[in-house]
Amino acid sequence: MRFRFTEEEEALRAKARAFAEAEVAPAVRAMETTDAFPRALVDAMAREGLLGLPVPAAWGGGGHGMVAYMLALEEISRVSAAAGVILAVHTSVGTLPIVYHGTEAQKRRCLPLLASGAWLGAFALTEPHAGSDASTIRTTAARDGDDYVLTGTKVFITNAGEADQYVLFAVVPGEPGAAQPSGTKPRAGGGITAFLVGKDTPGFAVGRKERKTGLRGSNTCELILEEARVPAAQRLGGEGEGFRIAKSALSGGRIGIGAQALGIARAALALAEAELPRVPRSLRGEAAAELEGLAAQVEAAALLVYRAADLLRRGRACAKESSMAKLAASDAAVRVASRTLQWCGPDALTEAHPAERLFRDAKVTQIYEGTNEIHRIVISGELLKS
Repeated sequence: MRFRFTEEEEALRAKARAFAEAEVAPAVRAMETTDAFPRALVDAMAREGLLGLPVPAAWGGGGHGMVAYMLALEEISRVSAAAGVILAVHTSVGTLPIVYHGTEAQKRRCLPLLASGAWLGAFALTEPHAGSDASTIRTTAARDGDDYVLTGTKVFITNAGEADQYVLFAVVPGEPGAAQPSGTKPRAGGGITAFLVGKDTPGFAVGRKERKTGLRGSNTCELILEEARVPAAQRLGGEGEGFRIAKSALSGGRIGIGAQALGIARAALALAEAELPRVPRSLRGEAAAELEGLAAQVEAAALLVYRAADLLRRGRACAKESSMAKLAASDAAVRVASRTLQWCGPDALTEAHPAERLFRDAKVTQIYEGTNEIHRIVISGELLKS
């Protein structure tokens, strides 16, 4: 693991921090009070080149490494976790699967639009009964000539309603291991196939928008597919390869959520440090000692996030490391945000106080991109294999 960032990485981090302070910070209050998607802010991120950071330059992206991208994501999330998750989902799971698994024609058609921000990307895997165990999805994709006909429902889809394209997963009936009408499934993930589904696809609709505890301004919606017809040319990978593609995408996505959580944790830590002089003198020594311990946890989580990003950049297997990064960073974010809320006192219970927002935003990082309970299972499984 490198303990020193390159000049390019440091420069991109500084650029993202300046952008966050100048452009993201002024948009936070409106996002919190209206819960409206910050289209103008996303357009500004696009103009700044932030929506295509790790996409190869040949396809219109910035050509930056994964470490540089995660540093930028951390800086955006330090100011707004909602803006951070919009960026993370668009990039980690809405765009990079096409970089890694797309055909030349798919890359040529999609990547310049996604990297420039002309299109916003999303990732549609979760279903009402299939959250932590994605292998149990029931949305089907029946082959009909040169098309697939998709039917089913997706839930908790970030960027839904604003995204132009979705990396969406469905089961192809009749594939070896595909879910049968009875719901039985001989092997996990069998038959699951990935598709690139445009927002204007006939039979595709966005359902209800969720009102969430945190991440206000980030759309989270239901998707409804009623015999949505998708050309076979928009299948990503082969039939039955979707589960592998989803797992690969989620490794990067988990590191991205780790970077998001790290940004939240650093913001909460800075707020706690500023609040420390106002803690009653009799408790100040104890609070300072606790704050030092929390700072150490944040720094340890940061090293796990950066190590996982570096492994991903080098094309190394990192299922264990990405789970460790997401687990450690999200747990640290919740601990720091909770204690900061406590130290800030009654004022922090009002919606106008930043500690209240950080506390709400931190919690979801322990839940999405795989609950932390699932990540503990992943880590233990990887350790037992070695």
